[in-house]
Amino acid sequence: MRRPDDSEERVLVLAPRGRDADVIAGVLDRHGVPCAAVRDFAALADGVMAGAAAALVADEALHGADLAPLLAWLAAQEPWSDFPIVILLSRRLGPPDPASAARFEALGNVILLERPLSAETLGSAMAAALRARRRQYQARAVLADRAAMSGELAALNATLEARVAERTRALAHANDRLTAETIERENAQRAMLQYQKMESLGRLTGGVAHDFNNLLNVVQGSMELILATSTDAHVRRRAETAKAACERGAKLTAQLLSFARNQSLHLRPLSVGPLFESVLEMARPLLGDAYEFVTRVDEQVASVLADASQMDMALLNLVINARDAMPGGGRIMLHASLPRPPAGLLPDGADSGFVRIAVSDNGPGMGADVVARVFEPFFTTKEVGKGTGLGLSQVYGMARQSGGIARIDSTPGQGTTVEIWLPASGAEETRDAEAADEAPALTGLKVLIVEDDAFVRACMADALLELGCDVTHVADGAAALAVLAQRRPDVLLTDYLMPGMTGAEVARRARGHFADLPVVVATGYADMDAIRAAIGDVDILRKPFPIAALGAAVRGAMRRASHEPAVGGEPAA
Repeated sequence: MRRPDDSEERVLVLAPRGRDADVIAGVLDRHGVPCAAVRDFAALADGVMAGAAAALVADEALHGADLAPLLAWLAAQEPWSDFPIVILLSRRLGPPDPASAARFEALGNVILLERPLSAETLGSAMAAALRARRRQYQARAVLADRAAMSGELAALNATLEARVAERTRALAHANDRLTAETIERENAQRAMLQYQKMESLGRLTGGVAHDFNNLLNVVQGSMELILATSTDAHVRRRAETAKAACERGAKLTAQLLSFARNQSLHLRPLSVGPLFESVLEMARPLLGDAYEFVTRVDEQVASVLADASQMDMALLNLVINARDAMPGGGRIMLHASLPRPPAGLLPDGADSGFVRIAVSDNGPGMGADVVARVFEPFFTTKEVGKGTGLGLSQVYGMARQSGGIARIDSTPGQGTTVEIWLPASGAEETRDAEAADEAPALTGLKVLIVEDDAFVRACMADALLELGCDVTHVADGAAALAVLAQRRPDVLLTDYLMPGMTGAEVARRARGHFADLPVVVATGYADMDAIRAAIGDVDILRKPFPIAALGAAVRGAMRRASHEPAVGGEPAA
């Protein structure tokens, strides 16, 4: 709100006779009315136009004065302004003459005071005029504020549509971002639920495979011992049949353990191009002319970190599944690329450094209810007798144990794509060196067996006796430590999962007595990497195993413990 300045608070006084102006100024000053005397009417007009609260004029100053400039200013006043002029009249008889009356009318807001008058009357009249002018100033300020607000409102109205559109765009953008984040969160939650479900199935499956492997180990070992000792053709034929059935069972448990991520993988850099060529060579005899087989490796893709044999098996399984989904023929494509993974797909939130290997077909596809279960063990859409339901489970387990993930994308009528995401490797492909050492003899080798399952323990003992070893076997870790306190064996052969004391603890405490003691861990379940992390440098024997594999594991443990094969004689102190 605008406040009046000092000039607008003053009263201009024009009294040309003698000391009238000084006397009037003194009276006004005593009444608290600021004033300023002017010399003539022209100065009065200039002062009013420059800024004043009121004018006090003696009527004789009007005679012969040029009123035109002042009258023009008064006529052009703003609506809020009505400038007060107090005229001091000389005492006269009767009303003013017509000419004077016309002048007073032209001047507008005129207050006539007749002389002589008291100082109190004069001061009171001028104070009232000043108050009235101040009320006009207040009206001016209100009108100015209202005009400013109107201007601002007009400016806001002019930009209202643009601002509403901008705000609408911002809200739409925020809504889109919120929707995208909600979808991403829901996808991550679904992925987590799927992961937890597969983890639970993996633990259940791994436990079943462990117990089943123990049973297979007993049967297979017994059949091999029968074959090694019997000459009866009928008995040998039955034993061969049972041994072959055990080997088929072992393959099934291997697939179960693959899903449970408890198989032993040899992770190394694999070139993707040669890998595809190998799969193509294996798959061609199985496909026939009705299928178009296409491979594509993007330029930036070099190698992945994976187990060669498991990758061959996984990709071949996926190719066969694609073939079975299109019995009349179709197109199968293997494609390796290096895209950015979807949020929440990979372990630990990784978002780069992974190769996507996709096996796609243009078959009938699958519904969402089937896609949600395809990685579960024993789930299959094939007819009875045409599949075990373990192929995709093995692919999933291999990918997870390799540090990646597997997923499937399928829509009815639009085909199926199975993706394996694996860590990219910048190293060149390496090949396993072939062992050239001759197998040392086992005759007289002292072996301590620690195994809680009596049947498995007896079978391993019989097998090692057949190989010429001197065998001591116990049922738990405490008994094993008691034996170790008395003498040192040449090799410690222990189960891994046992009640009370695990094989890892038995091995650690045994090596506390004998630091260089060779150790072989026989297991039907446990994670190979976890075993090596818990024990260190040990040989791991996967159940069920043939007698030859048992002998090879014992020889390998002895070979690594010493440059000279440990045979017969007294054990080292």
